[in-house]
Amino acid sequence: MKIAQVAPLYESVPPHGYGGTERVVSYLTEELVRLGEEVTLFASGDSKTAAHLIPISPRSL
Repeated sequence: MKIAQVAPLYESVPPHGYGGTERVVSYLTEELVRLGEEVTLFASGDSKTAAHLIPISPRSL
């Protein structure tokens, strides 16, 4: 299955500090990849993920 995840740009994924939405997106994305799904993450360029990352901006805001 092909899945797209879109994360807010306020924090990278996973966030370095507080970032509730970004943390949930990170956990969900990593678990879906682990289960063998084809996941694309649209997030800031400083994000770290096992999914295919498409940066919306170079860095988080």
